[in-house]
Amino acid sequence: MRTSAEAARIVGWLAARDEAERGLREAVGRPPSQRDDTVDRMAEALRAAALGLAEPAVALAAGVPERLLRRWREQDPAFGAAMRAAEELAAGHGVAAGGEPTAAMLRVVLDGVLRGLPCTTAARVAGFSVRRFNRLRRTGPGAKLLAAALRQRAGTVGGRGYRLVRLDDPLFSPELSADDDRPT
Repeated sequence: MRTSAEAARIVGWLAARDEAERGLREAVGRPPSQRDDTVDRMAEALRAAALGLAEPAVALAAGVPERLLRRWREQDPAFGAAMRAAEELAAGHGVAAGGEPTAAMLRVVLDGVLRGLPCTTAARVAGFSVRRFNRLRRTGPGAKLLAAALRQRAGTVGGRGYRLVRLDDPLFSPELSADDDRPT
């Protein structure tokens, strides 16, 4: 990454993922639903776990609170098994949490900053040591990306805003059951 414009393009792509997903669903005639949103976030959690991120970073990467991530693991056997498999995959390939800084860790920092977290909090959640994060934010491409994320966040009122979805997911709405016949 040679320029600030390249950094801004990368950060803009990160910030626009949710909007792109919504556009793809609309293109195939599916209005956004809570179930779709849940599955998308679960997939992001699995991806983050397979890249060796620890649970707080996995939750941030998926855009959900840690307690919700834990609830998914406890209440959805398939997701729990998939998370264990993703963690084993990371460990088997030597990318388990606590190792050298990775692009996945930096992505979590940038996502955190875009969602309104202070840089140091996002870095801690991602698994950066203070020393490594300070080095990253002072020089080179990492500094450009952080600056671009801070500019992007300053340019958006209230961060990423709300997601409007149809309520249809029992994991988010326990009062909904599989045999619920209310219209969605």
